[in-house]
Amino acid sequence: MRKALLLAVSFLAIAVASVALAAVTRVVAIKPAGFSPATRTIQTGDTIRWRNDDTVDHQVVADNGHFASPILKPKQRYDRLFNTAGTFRYKDALEPSERGTIVVQGPPPSVAIAASTPAVFFGAGLRLTGTISSGAANQDVSIWAQPFGQTSYAKVVDLKTATSGTYDWSTVPQVLTNYQARWGNRSSAVVAVGVRPRVTLIRRAPWFVTSVKAGRSFSGRYVYIQRRSSLGQWVNRKKVVLGSSGARRFLMDLPRGRHLLRVFLTTNQAGVGYIWSHSRTIVVTKR
Repeated sequence: MRKALLLAVSFLAIAVASVALAAVTRVVAIKPAGFSPATRTIQTGDTIRWRNDDTVDHQVVADNGHFASPILKPKQRYDRLFNTAGTFRYKDALEPSERGTIVVQGPPPSVAIAASTPAVFFGAGLRLTGTISSGAANQDVSIWAQPFGQTSYAKVVDLKTATSGTYDWSTVPQVLTNYQARWGNRSSAVVAVGVRPRVTLIRRAPWFVTSVKAGRSFSGRYVYIQRRSSLGQWVNRKKVVLGSSGARRFLMDLPRGRHLLRVFLTTNQAGVGYIWSHSRTIVVTKR
């Protein structure tokens, strides 16, 4: 019983501490002499409440245009949530000589980016998604790309953030490409998306036909014809050199039974700017 009581007290203490660390609302009073306090320091996620304690109207307007209250009559208030660290200076639009400052402490503003998949087959698309730390909608975010072989990034699209500061964009990379999101003077981490050449395998008995396609020629390159073993491993059974069109017709000597086959292209044979690839699996039954 004593241990249970001590645990309960501990959990209560943790809960109280968590509440203390939670977002809070800080008040700035608007008085005849101006804003009180003139400078207020808060944490990201906190809210400032301007309260008109004067007998005349006032209006709070940020110098950088980030926020503006309606005209506040006596006893009215205006709340503003601050999700971005920084210093925000403002004034009373009806009495411009009255000024104030909000200092928001916390992580610096940032923009994030993520790819829906780390690699795609040539010709397939992917989605790039992310958020800005302020969580604001209608903000300008740009996507920059650096395809393999390019020495610098180039802007590929301008976007507007949606609800909660999110963005979403689809693209079709032609070669290994690095992507980065930029929001104002902030840049995200880089995400790299690999591209696999598109490999096909079909059967036109007694022949098999394979081809490899991407943004370059695969003439003279070779692929491996693989068979899946009873242990689930892919085992090389034949090496095939591709012709001038990047394709080749070939024969396979298979024992009786059911076989799962595919074509495998190594990273070395895929060449610079591409990664290893494979065809879809086909089922061949030899009677």
